Amino acid sequence: MIAFDVITIFPGFFKGPFDFGVIRRGRERGLIETRVHDLRDFTSDPHRTVDDRPFGGGEGMVFKPEPIFKAVESVRKDDRSEVVVLSAAGRRFTQGEALRLSEAEQIILICGRYEGIDERVVEHLATAEISVGDFILSGGEIAALVVVDAVTRYVPGVVGKQESILRDSFSSGSFDATGGTSALHQACRVPRMESTGSSSLRRPSSRDGMAPASRAKQDGHEQAGLTGIRISEFGFRT
Repeated sequence: MIAFDVITIFPGFFKGPFDFGVIRRGRERGLIETRVHDLRDFTSDPHRTVDDRPFGGGEGMVFKPEPIFKAVESVRKDDRSEVVVLSAAGRRFTQGEALRLSEAEQIILICGRYEGIDERVVEHLATAEISVGDFILSGGEIAALVVVDAVTRYVPGVVGKQESILRDSFSSGSFDATGGTSALHQACRVPRMESTGSSSLRRPSSRDGMAPASRAKQDGHEQAGLTGIRISEFGFRT
């Protein structure tokens, strides 16, 4: 079983998403456990302050290290637990990373806000720093949901046929085939349809076998001229 511990200043955000789809199925079958922790519960001042101005000046506010260290130390089972910071500066979250994380017994996800998290959290506490894409989000909560969903799919028993996970797009470096459910819809026939032995139909795709890196589009940062820039918002970059 995998235990997901999410550290956030908005614990109510996860009440709905964790009750649907594969995450709910995993919880009901006792294959995963999800726990959400309010970062403010680990503060020591009357105002429950979690942020402060950046050391040396600058705009915005940054999450202080003290509450995060206390939170992680409180929920971490042992040194084998994964501590993941969802960060604009993190490496790109991929299917391979989801598979790697699925081998852990506990994954602690730290959701940032404001202008970021004190760098000492990344240097001395985190085992991974992850970005979910080249776009800006207002916080790490949505990114945490992405990670939990993707990792949960790899837990044996959550998805009906485990071999289907291995054929998913990106699992083997290629895209899954496109498909259809009816040979004719409003006079539009699905081209080159093949029977799958079920009620649905699929057709060979020109993208089949194409590695994601070979898609005919440039990286968003190259288009925008942002390659190598560290973005402070949690939204994120590779």
